[in-house]
Amino acid sequence: MRQIDVLLTSDISGGCDAFVHGDLRIAMHRWSGNAPLPLLDGKAWAFVDWVLPDLSGLELCRRLRCDPHASQAHITMVLEEDDLEARRRALRAGADDYVVGPVDRNGVLDRVLSLQAAELDTTAARTIRLGELTVDLAALQARWKGVAIQLMPNEFRLLRYFMEQPGQVFSRTQLISALGKQEQPIDERTVDAWVSRLRRALHDAGAGSPLRTVRSLGYVLDKP
Repeated sequence: MRQIDVLLTSDISGGCDAFVHGDLRIAMHRWSGNAPLPLLDGKAWAFVDWVLPDLSGLELCRRLRCDPHASQAHITMVLEEDDLEARRRALRAGADDYVVGPVDRNGVLDRVLSLQAAELDTTAARTIRLGELTVDLAALQARWKGVAIQLMPNEFRLLRYFMEQPGQVFSRTQLISALGKQEQPIDERTVDAWVSRLRRALHDAGAGSPLRTVRSLGYVLDKP
C-alpha cells in the first residue's frame, strides 16, 4: 500500500484520522514547525499556514526545502486571504501551490487525491546510512557491516527515526508522537522497553552502544 504523510501546522475540523482510498493511505500529522519531523513512511505533503506562532509560514517553507528528509515534500501554503503578492511570495519561498484557509479535512483530502497517481509514487528504494549502520526502507531491514540485525517493527521504526536525526536528543513523549503512537495511549515506560530491545539487538550485531541515555531528557543516537 502506498502512503502519503500530510503535515498540518494547525488543527483542522474533521479530525486527523488516517484515510484509506484503494491502495493509498493518507496519514495526517499535527506538527509544529519548531518540533522535529515525525517519522514519514511515504510521500510527504505539508500544509503550511501563512502565520504561525513562532515563525512565518514562508520561513518554515524555506526550512522544509533545506531539510533532507522533507526537501521533496509537496508544500501547500495556506493563505489568510486571496492576495496576489502573498501567492507570489509563497511560490518564491518554495511552495508548490496555495489555498485560502481555513482548510478542513475534506479540503485536505480533496487536494491530495486530485494529484495524478504518478506524482504520488513512493516505491523508490531508499537506504539510510550512518557509518557502518544501514537501514534499507524497501526491504525493512537494518544491517551492521552488511549483517542483518533482527528487529521487531517498533524497534526498526525507532532506529530509522534516530538515524534520520543523529545527535538529536528525543524525549519519550517526542518518540511516541514521532512514531505515530498517539492514537492509542502509550505508557512512556514502553519507550524504555523499545530502546532496551533496540540496544540489545545492536550490541548482539556488534554495533556497540551508539544509543545513549541523556539523564532527565531522553535518548540520542550518537554520530560515529
